[in-house]
Parts: sequence; structure tokens; C-alpha cells
Amino acid sequence: MGSPDGIAGVFDRAADTYDRVGVPWFEPIAAGLVAELAVRPGERVLDVGCGRGAALRPLAQASGPDGYALGIDLAPRMVELTSQDLSDLPQVEVRVGDARAPALPPASFDVVASCLVLFFLPDPAAALGAWADLLVSGGRLGVTTFGSQDERWRSVDALFDPFLPAAMLDARTSGRRGPFASDSGMEDLFRGAGLADVRTVGGQVEARFDDPEHFLRFSWSHGQRAMWEAVPEADRPALRAEVVDTLEAMRDGAGDLTFVQHVRHTLGARA
Repeated sequence: MGSPDGIAGVFDRAADTYDRVGVPWFEPIAAGLVAELAVRPGERVLDVGCGRGAALRPLAQASGPDGYALGIDLAPRMVELTSQDLSDLPQVEVRVGDARAPALPPASFDVVASCLVLFFLPDPAAALGAWADLLVSGGRLGVTTFGSQDERWRSVDALFDPFLPAAMLDARTSGRRGPFASDSGMEDLFRGAGLADVRTVGGQVEARFDDPEHFLRFSWSHGQRAMWEAVPEADRPALRAEVVDTLEAMRDGAGDLTFVQHVRHTLGARA
């Protein structure tokens, strides 16, 4: 079987180091979403775009041994590693699956969760509708997206802009435009998918790096890898040097680099 293409390929190549470079990131973000969903013992839970299990593990733990927790991800290597990571939880299953329209029976889950996935999809409204259809009556859907970005971090991202296709620029600025730019924009998407009791809960995470090299390892370990891969290899050394110089100027008195990222948890229920 050949290697996956597109965004699946990016995350397949990132899987081995994804959330494994010493920067608490996906787990604290996912924790906020999991807390709001309040999974109960025995419930059936789906995590769409589960990555390395930052949300799937606590969701499964909350559902307990009498529950069921399914994680789907488009990247086969991510699925392989997450299956190994969560092998201690017999109620967990991890499969390759497409977040755009999961091939699962309607009305088969009490809870559907998705953390930092929706803005990668070509038709977010259609995806939300597909996810809502998977819920039983009264089931809950929770989605996490990015809120406002630390302007210093944005200044680092801007160094990549000359190399990136327009579609990737849209994805990287998901917290600045369209439905992802505001609480009301996301809530409108939820209501358009037929969900009720829609609400938003904000959160934030601090990303702390020892030095610019630590930041570079982090940036290759998740979705930002796509930005690096979009830069021609011949141009990467010069860009890398520019990124390092920019980051060096941002170090605090202790020599650390710390950025703040706001996130938005949008929640709703199927009537």
C-alpha cells in the first residue's frame, strides 16, 4: 500500500512525534472539551480525527468498561500508534476513517467529539451535519477550534506566507475569518446542522519552548508540518535561519519562549 496523500499524508508523517516533543498542547486543549461533554459511564463515544488520543483516552475513561469509545483518523500511522497507546482500555477501538462523512450508522453515539479538525475540512457545514446524524436523540456534539492567536506566533507564521498556497493560508488563519472567527460563527454552523442548546466555552493554552530548536521540533510534529513541506527544499535552510532569528528575539529573561493560544469549544445537542 502506498503512502497517503494530502493532509492524511502530512499527519501520517508526523504521527511518530505528534504530541511527543515535550510541549503540553493537545492534551490540555482536549481536556477542556472533554470536561464540557461530561461523558457518563456506559455511553458510546466517537472522537473524529482522534490523533494520538488526547481526547479519546479521557473520553474512554469516562465511558468506563461498560461504554464504547471509537476514534477515527485519516492517517493510518496515527491509527496504528494510537491503537497501541490505548491498548490498556478494552472499550476503545481506533480505525481509519474520513472525518468529512464517517461511514458509521446514524443515531449510534451518545457523544461525538472533534478537537482541532473541522477547519481542515473542505465543507465544515456538511461535516457537522454528518456528525450530528450520528447522535441519538439528546446526544451531545462538541468541537474545538482555534480562537485568537498570539501575534508574536503569527509573526513567525508570516515568514512562511510567500511559499504557501491560498488554501493553506485560509487554514492557518482559521481563527481570523469565516465561521471560525467568532463564537457566533461557530454557533451558527451548529444550528445549521440542526443542533439545539448551542453554547460556547473559551479556553487557552500556553506553549512553552526551551529554545528555537525546541519550537522547530514542535512545528514539524503536527499540522504545521504542512507549511514546512510546502517550502521548496532549497529554500528551507534560509527560512529556518530566519525563523530561528525571529524566535531568538522573543525569548524572555529566563531564555524561554512562551506563546498563548486561545481556543473555542462549541457544544450542542440533537433534539
